[in-house]
Amino acid sequence: MDTLLTPTAKPQAMPTDWRDFFTLTKPRVMTLVIFTGICGLLAAPGSIHPVLGFTAILAIAMGAGGSAALNHWWEVDLDRGMKRTANRPLPSGRMRREDARDFGIFLSVTSVGLMGVAIGWLAAASLAVAIIYYAVIYTMWLKPRTPQNIVIGGGSGAFPPFIGWVAVTGEITLMPVLLFAIIFMWTPPHFWALALFMKSDYAKVGIPMMPVVAGERSTRRQILIYTVFLAPVAIAPWAIGATSWVYGSVAVVLSLLFLALAMPVGTRTRADEDMMSEEKTLFKYSIYYLFILFGALVADRLLENSGLISAGPFG
Repeated sequence: MDTLLTPTAKPQAMPTDWRDFFTLTKPRVMTLVIFTGICGLLAAPGSIHPVLGFTAILAIAMGAGGSAALNHWWEVDLDRGMKRTANRPLPSGRMRREDARDFGIFLSVTSVGLMGVAIGWLAAASLAVAIIYYAVIYTMWLKPRTPQNIVIGGGSGAFPPFIGWVAVTGEITLMPVLLFAIIFMWTPPHFWALALFMKSDYAKVGIPMMPVVAGERSTRRQILIYTVFLAPVAIAPWAIGATSWVYGSVAVVLSLLFLALAMPVGTRTRADEDMMSEEKTLFKYSIYYLFILFGALVADRLLENSGLISAGPFG
């Protein structure tokens, strides 16, 4: 570590080092990655041995953590200039940049190899694409160049349920593609709601987020548009007969509430000394939305397997 010690300073304890490495994996994001990956695995038709299921989720988590560490490594200068990221291990000087890079590469390569050997190479290839998508296509290419970075880059976060499903079935069908599409469509309104009240930070470091480049009015309009498009995509698994009314009713109610919260965000104009409460509420709700929606997907599958319900548009 490149920590500068003064005569009165004390070396950092080893647990702090491990917490810094853990921070590189973006644990809050990792929670959503692991959850949606587990949901994809549990909702898939068929079965998988619990040890193999755990291995698949472990590989997904390692891959997500590795790509996040590479994101930290690449964006250290940007993180140093933003208030909410300035205390991360690299910009704060608690960790060498090379250590973050090597840690990210190790996790990424190991995760793909583990997935391939234990589960199958289709799932491993999907995981490799997800890692490259986030660490290279989004972080290194899209994010610093286009306000559409979140739209296109949203695919990186949409892979976990897709990979979980493929790990069980060994094939790519319409349903895992729909699970991918749900998160893909969810990402813009979720992240742009955050970007609206973090606009000054992004402007400060020159990241071309939508509110900075296109302005708030355009951003708000697109939040509303993507929310409208998200609703039918979220309901689609029920419409095609892959789930029952249990998932379908939850998807309808959640999506209507999402739209109700997005309406004031999409149509209002911010005033001076605005606390951005509507935007913050939408951002927080969007997180609950995804957790509850995918939880309902798993509950639907468990109820169907127990014989209590049957799949279909009205089953």
